[in-house]
Amino acid sequence: MNIDKMEFVAWMERILTRLDILAEQLRSSDKRYHLIDGEELLDNQDVLQILKISSRSLQRYRASGKLPYYRMSGKPYYKLSDVHQFIRDGLSHSVGKAST
Repeated sequence: MNIDKMEFVAWMERILTRLDILAEQLRSSDKRYHLIDGEELLDNQDVLQILKISSRSLQRYRASGKLPYYRMSGKPYYKLSDVHQFIRDGLSHSVGKAST
C-alpha cells in the first residue's frame, strides 16, 4: 500500500481539523459545567441572567452572605441549588410583605 505525499498530507489535515473540533467542544463543555459535590456551578454571567440583576447587586448579595458562593482560581461560582434557594427565599419574603 503506497500513499503519495499529497494524499498523506490531505489525510493528516482532515484528522487535525477533526481533533481541533473535538478539542473546542471539550473546552466549551468544561467551561459550561463546573461541578462541586456533583452539582452544577454557575458563574457570574449565568447568575446575572437568571436573576436579571446588575453585577453590583450580585456583589452585594455575595458580601451580605445572602447568596453563598465558592472561589475557584479567583473567580466566584454559585451552586445552582443555592441560586434556586435564593429565589425561593426572595419570593417568600415578598409574599410575606404583600400579605401584611
